[in-house]
Amino acid sequence: MTIRLERQDGVATVTLDRPQKHNALDLADAAALSRIWRALRTDGSVRAAVVTGAGGRAFCTGVDRAAVAEEGAVPQPHAPFAIEDPLLSIGPKSNDLWIPVVAAVEGMACGGAFYLLSEVEFLVATEESAFFDPHTSYGMVSAYEAMGMAQRMPFGEVARMALMGAAERISGRRAYETGLVSELAPVGGALQAALRCTRVLASYPSGAVQGTVRAVWAAREAARSQAMAQAPPLIALGNLPPQQQAELFRGRRDSTAFRTR
Repeated sequence: MTIRLERQDGVATVTLDRPQKHNALDLADAAALSRIWRALRTDGSVRAAVVTGAGGRAFCTGVDRAAVAEEGAVPQPHAPFAIEDPLLSIGPKSNDLWIPVVAAVEGMACGGAFYLLSEVEFLVATEESAFFDPHTSYGMVSAYEAMGMAQRMPFGEVARMALMGAAERISGRRAYETGLVSELAPVGGALQAALRCTRVLASYPSGAVQGTVRAVWAAREAARSQAMAQAPPLIALGNLPPQQQAELFRGRRDSTAFRTR
C-alpha cells in the first residue's frame, strides 16, 4: 500500500509512501486518496488530519507519468469543455471532508502536489522545502494547479512560479515570506509541527472547528469555482500533444535555480 493512514489522539495522518518515486501518484494512489478522505467523513474518532510524504526528499511530485503510461492513457472527452484528470479528486475538499487538514512538507512539492496543497487549511514546511510547477517546461498548461495556488499566494508569485516552470524553485523560506507556508520547522520536523497543531484542533469542539473551516472556505469558494470552470478548455487548447510532452520530459536538464527572496 503506497498511501498509509494512521489514527491517534483524534488525528489522522495520511502519508504518501513512495519515497523511491518522490511520492509521485499513480492511478491507484489517486483513487486511494479519494477513498481515504471520504472514509474520514464518517469516522467520528477523527477530528483533524495531516497529509505528508515519506522519505524526506519530497512531499509529492504530482502524477507518476511512467506508471500512468503503463496503466494506459486516461481517455479524454472529445471536446475542450471537459477533461478527465486523475488528480482532480485527491484533495479533502473535493471529497466533501471538512475537518481541518494540515500539510507537512519536506523536500519537493511540485505540479500535481498542488491539488492537495490547495485544499488544506495551512502548510508547515522547512527552509529546505522546494515548491515549483514544471508544466510549461513540458508543453502543458498549468490550470488547476495555478488556480489553486492563486488562492494561497500573491498574484505575482504564483504567476512567476507557473510560468518559470522547471527553471526555478521557491525555497521554503520564500514560501513562508509570501504566505504559502504558515510555519517553518527544522529539517525533519515538519510532521511533528503539523501534528502539534492538529492535536490542538482535535481537542476543540468539532462542530465549531468544522463550521469555521466551512466559513473560511466560503469566503473564497465563488472565485475558485468560477476559475476552475474555465480550466478544461484552457488545458485542451494549450497542451502539446502527449508525445511531444513526453519528448520534452525525457530531454529535461537539471538547470534549476532556487529563489530565496
